[in-house]
Amino acid sequence: MDNFEWAAELSCAVTVCDREGFVLYQNLKAKKTFESYGDLIGKSLKDCHGERSWKMIEDMLESGGSNSYTIEKRGVKKLIHQTPWHKNGEICGLVEFSIEIPETMPHFIR
Repeated sequence: MDNFEWAAELSCAVTVCDREGFVLYQNLKAKKTFESYGDLIGKSLKDCHGERSWKMIEDMLESGGSNSYTIEKRGVKKLIHQTPWHKNGEICGLVEFSIEIPETMPHFIR
């Protein structure tokens, strides 16, 4: 995997998978977030997602589309953004950013 030093200590969780859905990289925040699952490097996302979610992952890997949504877990709201990563114009896998967001957040129209 390419050098992800830039992502190691980001304040958001970053998880990267390959074209088949196997986890290639997790930054420190992602490892902490998913520590109850053990070391996920080399594991398939299919094993920890339901049928509907896995189908969405497969669709993004095929189409190159992205997926964004918000969640709340244990009182913490997060923005989840999943998007393909590319090399030489080819889809190579997905990156998921999980960003904690405040209860209320300004929205600007520019």
